[in-house]
Amino acid sequence: MESAQTFWPRRKGWILSVAAGVVLGCLYRGMFDVRWGRHGDAALVMTLGFLLVVPFCMGYLVVSTYLRQRADARWHQWFFLPWLSVLITMAVSVAVKWEGAVCLVFAAPLMLLGSALGGAVARVASKQWNEPMAGTASAFALPLLIMLVEAHVAAAWQIRAVETDALIHAPASVVWENIRSVPAIAPAELPGSWVTRIGFPKPVAATLSHEGIGGVRAACFTGGVVFTETITRWQPDEDLRFSIRANTESIPTTTLDEHVSIGGAFFDVLDGEYRLEPRPGGVLLRLVSHERLSTHFNPYAGLWTDAVMRSIQGEILEVIRKRCEGAQPGESRIRAGLPVLR
Repeated sequence: MESAQTFWPRRKGWILSVAAGVVLGCLYRGMFDVRWGRHGDAALVMTLGFLLVVPFCMGYLVVSTYLRQRADARWHQWFFLPWLSVLITMAVSVAVKWEGAVCLVFAAPLMLLGSALGGAVARVASKQWNEPMAGTASAFALPLLIMLVEAHVAAAWQIRAVETDALIHAPASVVWENIRSVPAIAPAELPGSWVTRIGFPKPVAATLSHEGIGGVRAACFTGGVVFTETITRWQPDEDLRFSIRANTESIPTTTLDEHVSIGGAFFDVLDGEYRLEPRPGGVLLRLVSHERLSTHFNPYAGLWTDAVMRSIQGEILEVIRKRCEGAQPGESRIRAGLPVLR
């Protein structure tokens, strides 16, 4: 076992370099903590400047600091240090409640990529640039400059459609009765998904005020999340369409943080539709929803929001399938985006 006398000299380079990156990351996240800023500063966290440039500069700072002590270091001795600094910064963010697990899961791939690129650039620059203080100063200043510029660029709005379906061996009339309103869902009825495991609310029930166009469904989820769904198309045994409004004012702040809040500045669900399509021996139930995405990185964010919506819709369809067929919990027949098994 390594003694206390030899630990610091042997690990000093790793510890100091990783610490430099963590200080940079925590400094920037702390500056935009929603509990401190009152003028929309939290929105700066949802920028490429924060999610990509800050980790890039963290990686640059980590590797440049390490290489000033070990100029002959091989790639495997420095390559993973930027990742370690990002992971520690994320752990700190959770510990002090700057971020929730949902945000970190979404941001991790982009931040790890940025930090690795920053470290690689630092390795190349270390062979040609002998002004470490200038590089350090740039690493601390560059993210702020880019974020301030990016904050004045309007985020593009994008409407995305997510479609999920399930083959249900039951008459259309039975399926219709189970979609127009959904009685309370027992926890055992839910198949479970990665989305709920990282903190997204679970579906609870959907009540209907009255039948026909103009009827209002209250779709309830755990954590106090409620959606008001106003029916815009009512065709029994065929089609049920509704607009969706998230009751953001009633959602506790502890349920979802600002960056992934439904109905917030960055994401919203606009409408939904159940389509019943006849199939031999049953019905193909198709659930389609449209979401609004408003970020500076919609292509990346869309991959996550689509996956989340597809998972939630899949859980709801599985509950409906089980109820319609009278089946016990078993293997799901949901196939999101894939051919449905007959």
